[in-house]
Amino acid sequence: MATLTIRIDDRLDAELRELVTRTGTGRSAFVREALRRQLAIARLERLRRRVAPFAEAHGWVTDEDVFDEVS
Repeated sequence: MATLTIRIDDRLDAELRELVTRTGTGRSAFVREALRRQLAIARLERLRRRVAPFAEAHGWVTDEDVFDEVS
């Protein structure tokens, strides 16, 4: 397993400490899960940019357009 060292400001550190204390989650576990989620969001955004021209060609511009089509 790799180790990653980051610097965060005091306010963010205090928020993180309070949250992990309240939830009983370790700091590392919390940060790993946050990073996983952010990476998933980045993958989804990249995918949306790739398929956008095809979706727009079919008249799908928003998420609601897609939901209306498949509902």
